[in-house]
Amino acid sequence: MQPSTSSAARRLALGSYGERVAERHLTDRGLVVLDRNWRCPGGELDLVLRDGDVLVACEVKTRSSLACGTPHEAVDLAKAERLRRLAELWVAAHAARPREVRVDLVAVLRPARGAASVEHVRGIA
Repeated sequence: MQPSTSSAARRLALGSYGERVAERHLTDRGLVVLDRNWRCPGGELDLVLRDGDVLVACEVKTRSSLACGTPHEAVDLAKAERLRRLAELWVAAHAARPREVRVDLVAVLRPARGAASVEHVRGIA
């Protein structure tokens, strides 16, 4: 059964919210946004940032509860490896020459009340 339009819209809104929260969290810590929602035939990178001379491909996972698991559980080894390949494609497409490429995860948990909790996990792939 396909999810209802309102369910899909809520999921998209939650994802968009999480990406804004993640971006603010990372830029507050000195990272510089280079790209948002970069797409290619192989997939999408939520955020591409510069952390000094390191290029960071960042996956953002947002949850409104832990009923379906933590945001971290949504990124398995296969997903992390795909993100690594996408980061390399981004570098090639932009003729960038970073010293290093790193794949990070930002896990956002948005409770029904109160502020979201944000965890930045560096180097998942």
